[in-house]
Amino acid sequence: MKTVVSFLFSLFLVTHAHAKDEAQAPIEEIVVTGDFRDANISEVGASVSVLQVDDQADRVNHLEEILGRIANVNFSSGASRARFLQIRGIGERGQFAEPLNASVGLLVDGVDLSGIGTVATLHDVQQVEVFRGPQGTLYGANALAGLINVVTHDPLDFWGGEVSADIGDYDARGLGAVVSGPLTDRLGLRVSAYRHEDDGFIDNGFLRRDDTNRREELSARAKLAFVGDDLQWTFNLARIEADNGYDAFSLDNDRRSRSDQPGRDVQDTTYASLFVGWDLSDAFALQATVAASDTDARYGYDEDWTFAGFHPDGYSSTDFYGRERRTQTIDLRLVADHDALRWVAGVYALRQDVDLQRIYTFQAQDFFSGFEVDRLAAYGEVEVPLTRRARLKAGLRLERHDAAYDDSAGVRFSPSDDMLGGRLVYEFDLADDAMLYAAASRGYKAGGFNTDGTLDPSIRVFEPELLWNLEAGYKGGFADGRVWLSASVFYMLRRDIQINTSRQLVPGGEFVEFTDNAAKGFNRGLELEFEVQATDTLRFFGSLALLDTEYDDFVNAQGVVRDGRSQAQAPDYQFFLGAELRFAPRWFARLEVEGRDAYFFSDTHDVRSDAYELLHASLGYEGERWQVTAWGRNVTDEDYFVRGFFFGNDPRDGYGARSFTQLGEPARLGLSGVLSF
Repeated sequence: MKTVVSFLFSLFLVTHAHAKDEAQAPIEEIVVTGDFRDANISEVGASVSVLQVDDQADRVNHLEEILGRIANVNFSSGASRARFLQIRGIGERGQFAEPLNASVGLLVDGVDLSGIGTVATLHDVQQVEVFRGPQGTLYGANALAGLINVVTHDPLDFWGGEVSADIGDYDARGLGAVVSGPLTDRLGLRVSAYRHEDDGFIDNGFLRRDDTNRREELSARAKLAFVGDDLQWTFNLARIEADNGYDAFSLDNDRRSRSDQPGRDVQDTTYASLFVGWDLSDAFALQATVAASDTDARYGYDEDWTFAGFHPDGYSSTDFYGRERRTQTIDLRLVADHDALRWVAGVYALRQDVDLQRIYTFQAQDFFSGFEVDRLAAYGEVEVPLTRRARLKAGLRLERHDAAYDDSAGVRFSPSDDMLGGRLVYEFDLADDAMLYAAASRGYKAGGFNTDGTLDPSIRVFEPELLWNLEAGYKGGFADGRVWLSASVFYMLRRDIQINTSRQLVPGGEFVEFTDNAAKGFNRGLELEFEVQATDTLRFFGSLALLDTEYDDFVNAQGVVRDGRSQAQAPDYQFFLGAELRFAPRWFARLEVEGRDAYFFSDTHDVRSDAYELLHASLGYEGERWQVTAWGRNVTDEDYFVRGFFFGNDPRDGYGARSFTQLGEPARLGLSGVLSF
């Protein structure tokens, strides 16, 4: 907490030094694009956060680097990047076998990349929108806990662009460029590319290398946008490559590895999407979004974390997973905007194929599996005005989920689920830019099956999970647009919670991982976000989240009663506070602190992350067409953890079960520059 006190004291000094009468600029309007209609954030009756990536003073390269700024959002790693996300304490923490039914959806330019967050790079991204709570009407089965919508920049209406460069410690370097402009008076083009590299933060003593946990990431995007009188369309094409190392764990829970066969975490994704909007009349519009992605993911690690000969009782093993994942989606909707009634009706289809190959030292033959899923949904929402200021929204979504699985071990499944979601929202306008809302929503997550080990038939298949969410909130601006505030309270009731666990089939026998409908429970809390333009030169911003979670009627796979226990990845509090000061001509300084409470890493064991606070700072200069920023992240070099396990893997203590943790990034310093043309 010393970091927090120092931060608040610094804010006081800055405020006192610059508290003078000035013409105070209003806060810039923020538009949310991930709902049925684009709208100002103060007009969306839901708990939504929007981070504008260009507004970050330090150079951020990946989604994981900004998640700490968003209320009630957490992540887990167990890889080179944070691939798995949690909202309000709900979300997956890893994947080894199929299927993965994500609880938190991830969309990039309308493309469903849920569960493969390693490719969530941020170069040329305009904003990141986070919808908290079930999105049972908008997005269905992959958004039980919420949705993260990543929106890239549109083409410029004049020819221009920028070149950016970054350097930092740990041999970090980056180089990127953007070119954009009009091809005709109605058609615009934007092309961008960026490459980032660093050596990672692990020293491998056995191999005498400091780059076994390296990161090499490339983003290349192209966008065409056409705006006609009645027809608009946007086409996106992108290639995201992550050729990263994976050497993140050590027997001593530090950043000194002994691995003789460091792992890899590689994801190569190509995606394309096409959005078409056709205005049929002043009141009706037809909209279609078609998207496809192809991902080659290769993930593997040194299972013993050491080298041959490290200990007389040691072993040597590697585990490798190669996946080819192909996803196609189509969303077709009719949007009606009448003065007396507004409504949306649509259909949605998804097809996903995943081919897996596992190469494991203690497996006589390579393991292969094939997984297919088809989702078909019909949805609709109507908005009814009640008074001049009040309205009611009611939406439903009916979804059919069909899956098929088979593998080289002779395991086959073909389950089907019918699921129903929706929302009911009451909105009341207090002013042009302020509203109150109350909502009830129902979300769902598809069922599935377990394929690991010799499981009993009774736990091979698990049922869909259901979630009811009750929520109320306020959002709006005041003080002549210089203050913006969003606050919400929520209560989520979970049924048939899908919990990932493990079991030893017989004493001394095989351990298997599986998912079961093990419990019911609740998640409740509060979310607060604010921005204050105190003077022309001084701005404050931040968020606070409180979260209380609990399991009810839960007995884990080891027979331990877990009633009343907090859910995994659910810290009781999170906060983010920041201040930006623009002083002298063109200079700016920024100070930020983010923190979160301790939380369990898993529902199976009791290993916890400690509470922590991270301090970030930056100092920059803006010229007419260029900007240079010196920045530091985690400048106090706080140790914190991004994944934790409990098992035996150390021959020095007879392989007794204990905790092993993956450390987050240490203190980092860098210099970033942007030249516009």
